[in-house]
Amino acid sequence: MKGKTVDKKKKARGVQGLEVVERECIWMKGGVVNFKLCDNAYDCFNCPFDKSMQIAMGKKRGYRDDSETVPAEWSSNLLKNHDGSTRPCRHALTGRAGAPKICTLNYECYHCSYDQWLDECDVYQPARTPRNRLASGYRMADGYYYHDGHGWVLFEHGGIARIGFDDFLVRLFGTMDSIRLPSLGERLKLGKPGLSFERDRAEANVLSPVSGKVLAVNSKAKDFPGIAHEAPYEDGWLCIVEPDLPMKDVRKLHYGSESVAWMESEGKRLLAMLSPEYADLSSTGAEPVGDVIGNFPELGWKRLAKAFLKT
Repeated sequence: MKGKTVDKKKKARGVQGLEVVERECIWMKGGVVNFKLCDNAYDCFNCPFDKSMQIAMGKKRGYRDDSETVPAEWSSNLLKNHDGSTRPCRHALTGRAGAPKICTLNYECYHCSYDQWLDECDVYQPARTPRNRLASGYRMADGYYYHDGHGWVLFEHGGIARIGFDDFLVRLFGTMDSIRLPSLGERLKLGKPGLSFERDRAEANVLSPVSGKVLAVNSKAKDFPGIAHEAPYEDGWLCIVEPDLPMKDVRKLHYGSESVAWMESEGKRLLAMLSPEYADLSSTGAEPVGDVIGNFPELGWKRLAKAFLKT
């Protein structure tokens, strides 16, 4: 029964991680609904709630195919008292734009050069330094989601998702000789191999924590794999994808206090695989080993990969 309760909580959870001040839904900011927080990283064009609101208001949702373009004509209802000369850009409403800006395209963001430019800025901006907490001595970045295979994903503005290896993984296998990143345009699938790394001619696959198309890769981490070991949540990020169904994917990921409890259980599992003298360390708060496979080669590369990377 306990497991079913946890599953229900996961199922009801939306995509979290954006600053609260920037999470008011566009329909709320426009005065159409009293209260609604965005749970789709402000990707309105692919938002089920946005689609249902347009249907409820008797408007057709904008779409594109090979033959025609049908505009998304909802601005007059969403922002009731604004005409084309005063209609604010949705990025100004959410705080994403640094200064006031007028929308001249009737909120058809899919062919707006400014919208595309902001997305590119998000992709290539310097990695931010997140707040961290410790779980059995391993760093956990606040606002990040964690997969059972020890990959993390951070959902950012514009609906993009940044991916990397967590602190547990890089400590488990030490500094890598090389990291294989997916190609631009390649499609990743949640729970399937999407990344890999090598050390001393031994290779391991890492499961993707989200499904979607690869938009960018961190060539710096590819050229200098040590970055992923030293700063796994910052400059050591590995790739950025456009997720297919983020609200569906997060149901299979760990977040917040749940992710801390999961990481603590992983730490205990690892200590149990070591000699008895290390098994007691789980309650002491001691610093985890920074290179487990290098210090304890008898554990076996394949054994560790199967136990913790699920491959």
